[in-house]
Amino acid sequence: MTALTAPAGVTYETISSDASFAALEGSWDDLVRGMPRPSPVLLHGWLRAWWRYYGDGGRLAVHVAHRDGKLVGALPLCVLRRRGLETLTFLGAEQTALADLLLAEGESDLVGSGLAELAISSEHDFADFFGLPASSRLTAALGPSRLRLFLRAEAPVLDLNGRDWDAVYRTRLSSKQRSLRRRRSRQLAELGRLETTVARTREELGPALEDAFAVHALRWRGRPDGSEFGTTTGRRFHREATSALGELDVLRIVTLKLNGRPIAFVYYFVLEGRMYCYRLAFDPEFQRFSPGVVNRFDALETAFAEGATRVEFLGGAERYKMELADRFEPLYEGLGLARSVPGRAALAGRVNAIRLRRFLKRSASIRRFYYEGLAPARRLFRVGGRT
Repeated sequence: MTALTAPAGVTYETISSDASFAALEGSWDDLVRGMPRPSPVLLHGWLRAWWRYYGDGGRLAVHVAHRDGKLVGALPLCVLRRRGLETLTFLGAEQTALADLLLAEGESDLVGSGLAELAISSEHDFADFFGLPASSRLTAALGPSRLRLFLRAEAPVLDLNGRDWDAVYRTRLSSKQRSLRRRRSRQLAELGRLETTVARTREELGPALEDAFAVHALRWRGRPDGSEFGTTTGRRFHREATSALGELDVLRIVTLKLNGRPIAFVYYFVLEGRMYCYRLAFDPEFQRFSPGVVNRFDALETAFAEGATRVEFLGGAERYKMELADRFEPLYEGLGLARSVPGRAALAGRVNAIRLRRFLKRSASIRRFYYEGLAPARRLFRVGGRT
């Protein structure tokens, strides 16, 4: 652990051990909840679980600021060894969303600048920050000359803005779409006992998570799946993370069951009055009955009934999201801070790879070949891939 004291009386230090990071548990989540767009995947229990399962061979580089013994700022980073290079990235790496520099209410940007300077001076080859919001504090602290931003996810958003959910539902969906949902629900009910369950406690989340793994495996069997959710490591991580967050009442798994058999699920967070969509899937055996659609609206209704006033759909601009969303609030990948010749070369390679993906997305046939035809090769070379 290294430490320095700022002229303004703020003490900075770099946390490099799991034990030291564990000691921040109580005050860390207060910083997360105070973010302009609070990120549930920056909650302390989630990050500790991620580091346990994905931090092999890396080192923690969590920069924190204290004022009079109180945690007032944090930058949750780590350095991962990738293809022989030391890559500075957020805890959570490519699995993060809305990752950023954390500041307590009332703290000046100077505190954030000090944390950013610690990141710049750390030992690494280059930095790859995934999941930054447009109004990122870290981006502002580093400046455009140090960090180059690339749009990586459109991240649709729905705000109720004083409306109730029923009004949004009737306004955004046509009568034909609403009728189709009712018809699908009736058709499923005709097959047997149809029920929707909502897991939110630690005791409820465990079994619901196992059901989600089973449905996810059915949905993606024989198809390219870019998530870690269905891998052995991913399952272990989620079991620990959901257990760690179970007492915070921020996780929900809404499951649609037919005769006791799970056929669809939506896994989401509720934090500071916002619903964050994280993972969903359905059993393809029942695809013609649209169980995913039925369950998706069940989850939305559940979240709004709890008092949510905003939905962060995250991810791309899929049609089902755009049917409801008001606008995009995109997420970016920030690349820069190269400190070595190999780091600069790797940085150029990452930039070119992002440009290639953009080109591929413009053509349906090329996109299909890239995502399906080349899927085995991409999984083989995917950075940080797990089995």
